[in-house]
Amino acid sequence: MNLVDTLKYWDTNLFLLINGIHSPFFDSFMFTVSEKFIWIPLYISVLYLLIKCWKKEAVWLIVAIILCIVISDQISSGLLKDLVKRLRPSHAENLKGLVHLVRDYSGGKYGFASSHAANAFGFAILSSLILKRRIYTWFILAWAIITAYSRIYLGVHYPLDVLGGALVGTMASLICYWTILRFRPVILNQENYAVEKQETLIP
Repeated sequence: MNLVDTLKYWDTNLFLLINGIHSPFFDSFMFTVSEKFIWIPLYISVLYLLIKCWKKEAVWLIVAIILCIVISDQISSGLLKDLVKRLRPSHAENLKGLVHLVRDYSGGKYGFASSHAANAFGFAILSSLILKRRIYTWFILAWAIITAYSRIYLGVHYPLDVLGGALVGTMASLICYWTILRFRPVILNQENYAVEKQETLIP
């Protein structure tokens, strides 16, 4: 068995282990977590915080976050899925009858890389690098991990799909953060925005 086959073997077995641990409560919870629109209040809250602290300069940070998500989504869904063409576990013939699906949701045909994981990690890491608040960082990273985990739980992604998406999102966030540092470094200097206001909102 070569390296690729070995990785697929362990990836499939880990998927079956994670996907096989389920309950009615977590079926509903993970399905809800995986819904993109359910997190709109979170995104709005972060945008509000950026505007509150950076005023007019917040436009650069908002553009960077939007660009990060666009890059993450396009690379994971627009490029890698069609390039790699790895079937989702929910569409794999050899796993028929073994995959636990929730509400008959099976996703599109190909799964690598997970755009949910890419977008979640891109948003989480870039926003935490910008805000630099410990509690927010722990919270938003936990949210990204749970979002990524939900894709395996729901049977639509292998662990490596999720890991690949997380790496794409991380790279996109670092590129966007570097771009801000390169072209608008003054924005990220804490002496140039309302630290007091930020500290009243996030510990």
